[in-house]
Amino acid sequence: MTAVNAPRDRYNAVWIIFFILGLGTLLPWNFFMTATVYFTSRLKNPHMNGEHNQTANGTVVIEGDTRNVLESKFNNVMTLCAMVPLLIFTCLNSFIHQRIPQKLRISGSLSVILVLFLITAVLVKVEMAPLPFFAFTMIKIICINSFGAVLQGSLFGLAGLLPASYTTPIMSGQGFAGTFAAFSMICALATGSALQDSAFGYFITACVVILLAIVSYLALPRMEFFQFYSESNGSVPVTDEENNMDLLKSESAAEKRAVVSLTDEDISPTVSVFAIFKQIWVMALSVCFVFTITIGTFPAITVDVKSAVANGGDWETYFIPVSCFLLFNVMDWAGRSLTAWCMWPGKDSIWLPILVIARVVFVPLFVFCNVQPRHYLPVFFAHDAWYIIFMILFSFSNGYLASLCMCFGPKKVSQHEAETAGAIMAFFLSLGLALGAALSFGFRAMI
Repeated sequence: MTAVNAPRDRYNAVWIIFFILGLGTLLPWNFFMTATVYFTSRLKNPHMNGEHNQTANGTVVIEGDTRNVLESKFNNVMTLCAMVPLLIFTCLNSFIHQRIPQKLRISGSLSVILVLFLITAVLVKVEMAPLPFFAFTMIKIICINSFGAVLQGSLFGLAGLLPASYTTPIMSGQGFAGTFAAFSMICALATGSALQDSAFGYFITACVVILLAIVSYLALPRMEFFQFYSESNGSVPVTDEENNMDLLKSESAAEKRAVVSLTDEDISPTVSVFAIFKQIWVMALSVCFVFTITIGTFPAITVDVKSAVANGGDWETYFIPVSCFLLFNVMDWAGRSLTAWCMWPGKDSIWLPILVIARVVFVPLFVFCNVQPRHYLPVFFAHDAWYIIFMILFSFSNGYLASLCMCFGPKKVSQHEAETAGAIMAFFLSLGLALGAALSFGFRAMI
């Protein structure tokens, strides 16, 4: 709903700024995740060379795991170091926002993330031993995701001052972040430069985007549209409310204030987190399970799938950036976007939790792809086409089902309980990310 006599968002400038800020919230994690090939290359033991054989069915088999401990555990540890701080600081942000000004939380978080990316870009040109490089990379990931959680929570709070439609560009920007990161990596590889030179250009690109987000945020208070809503602090009457005022003409201003005050007092004690959870527990556990399966397999397992048909050509170079990261993010974005037109099954349908639970099938499907190196299980789906089909279904279902759960959760409670329901859903989403990161160790080890 639009406020009465509110100025127009000229050229959709505020919408675009929120899109850029949404892009900035998830871009850092996606850039680190997409650059795993570069990071693991810095952890190799130079004197160890793997011997490769190719079977009759095209499956590439590495004789012996030539990777050291840091290489083999990098994806799992990286995911854990990202998701646990995200969970912790998502919870802490509810207390932090009362003590730290919003401007400092948003601009400060973006500035810290920018500095960390600049350091990452500089370190591309600096020789470091594998262990210090591994430790320093994990510290950066922890810091980036901690500040990213504060940034994300603060940004949604900022959008709460504006009409409800201005949450959409944040979600859209977040969905685009993974696609942008994957596309940037592909462009960096396409230059034909050495891996480290490509990585340097890749991280500099991230710095430019984060800098753009900072500049956009600093320009936001200058927008007349934003000033109107921020100065009103959410108290601006809207058109629908004004139409209903005809029914209240007989009430005095004092009576209105008394009614509002009494209503607030009556409502506040009834908002029980446990009572709300009992109403939305199916949606909360569903979104938790969706991301547990997703993060449990992506990227810890999916990034180690090797092309069985590349034979050392260009496709081997682009196989993971395209088939894993780009495809996942494009289809995930498509799944999220589809909920704007189609919301089947409904919020009370038994099919939604059934479809969510059915996603567990993707664990064995990816495990039996050509994941290398492997020690215990055979390869059933050797051809690249199987992996691509599984990835399309996996990523699309992730975006679609997660968005349905997040939309339906607050709709299953009363209007005055919707904000608390949304916070509970956000917590279980973060919990799913953390659980998935922990389970990824077991999923990868059993291969």
